[in-house]
Amino acid sequence: MTLWGGRFSEPTDDDLRALNDSIGFDQRMYKEDIQGSIAWAKALGGAGVISGDDVEQIVDGLENVRAEFDAGTFEFKAGDEDIHTAVERRLTELIGAVGGRLHTGRSRNDQVATDLRLWTRAALNAAREAVAQLQAALVEQAEIHIETLMPGYTHVQTAQPVTAGHWLMSYFWMFQRDRGRLRHAADASLEWLPLGAGALAGTAFPIERNQLVSQLEFDAASPNSLDAVSDRDYVADSMYALSMLTIHLSRLSEDLIWFSNPAFGYVALNDRYSTGSSLMPQKRNPDPMELARGKAGRLIGNLTGFLTTLKGLPTGYNKDLQEDKEPLFDSFDTLMRILPVVTAVIKTLKLNPDKMRAALDPDMLATDLADYLVLKGMPFREAHHVSGRAVRLAAEQGIKLHELTVESLRGLSALFTDDVKEVFNFAASVARRSVIGGTAPASVRQQIAHAKRLL
Repeated sequence: MTLWGGRFSEPTDDDLRALNDSIGFDQRMYKEDIQGSIAWAKALGGAGVISGDDVEQIVDGLENVRAEFDAGTFEFKAGDEDIHTAVERRLTELIGAVGGRLHTGRSRNDQVATDLRLWTRAALNAAREAVAQLQAALVEQAEIHIETLMPGYTHVQTAQPVTAGHWLMSYFWMFQRDRGRLRHAADASLEWLPLGAGALAGTAFPIERNQLVSQLEFDAASPNSLDAVSDRDYVADSMYALSMLTIHLSRLSEDLIWFSNPAFGYVALNDRYSTGSSLMPQKRNPDPMELARGKAGRLIGNLTGFLTTLKGLPTGYNKDLQEDKEPLFDSFDTLMRILPVVTAVIKTLKLNPDKMRAALDPDMLATDLADYLVLKGMPFREAHHVSGRAVRLAAEQGIKLHELTVESLRGLSALFTDDVKEVFNFAASVARRSVIGGTAPASVRQQIAHAKRLL
């Protein structure tokens, strides 16, 4: 018997059941459903709607149902439309007709909204912990390579020398923002308690909702029952936070894919986290990073699709909102498959300082040459122009910038003297950028110390 079948003279069509039923994916919320049901039973008892003996039987029965789920012995039946139906059906089998009192004054609309909020908070907190593990791996690698020099890039062109530690730490801060977004989304999921909102108008029984708030660890009871049952902003916020995280994972993956290419050779992935070719024996493919990059599109698609679902909904609960769970669950599951692998890739990553240093080009010190002239008193815009002319002169002569003679440089500006040769030192160039957040080893050490405090 369905929870709502009394008004109907015919059973639900099988094809509609296949479309309508959500038990295939919402059963993962059994803990949250039972948690909310226990709180609701106690609230009914506190309001004098059911007896204390009824409350005790219902709570004990729900604990037994939870134990069956935990042990993997719970048996679903054909009439289990969703996790709420399944739990209540089994509860009634265990304790008899008193189990039918549990749903008094409650709708699946406020029930599922509560369950999903509880599930979302737990999921996002688990994701935050997984991100912290990745951040810790980045810090560990960065600490080893505080003074390792490598090319820095803009527009996929070599730009200025940086340290490998600085490059690695740039991703730490991206993931730190992601952790913040996940935390905010987790907090938002428990901002308003829907339980007690009923189907749309609120419950008719004198339930003390503030006690439910305290028991389920929400911030406050929802101020409007219509909004409470239809609000899925926190789901969209969560999927956005998860999507941004995969975008940053994709960017990291892109770097590692390029830098592990033999043409660069800056890094090598551990054999355990590389794959080969079925045809070409020499191949060493960074498949984990390509999968991480590819799955970002999947999460973005989940978010975009759900936002499209939300945009046309009228007031109150609509069945369209059943489309909230599968994309959210999929985004979370996909991310939690990616994160441990990417973390392991970073932990086992081998950097090649010799290759990195060999890729440094003296032309990357053209800004330092302009800075040299600035320190001699030349306005920066003029210094920039003179340095650019020096780069062009070297190219015309078929030599590198540092190979220009002092006499040639003096032809561009009388401010050049013999000490200009000191400009062409990659380590010194990096060391000069010692401002907060700079690439100088001293600044990177400060970054790492800050990062460790955050972790």
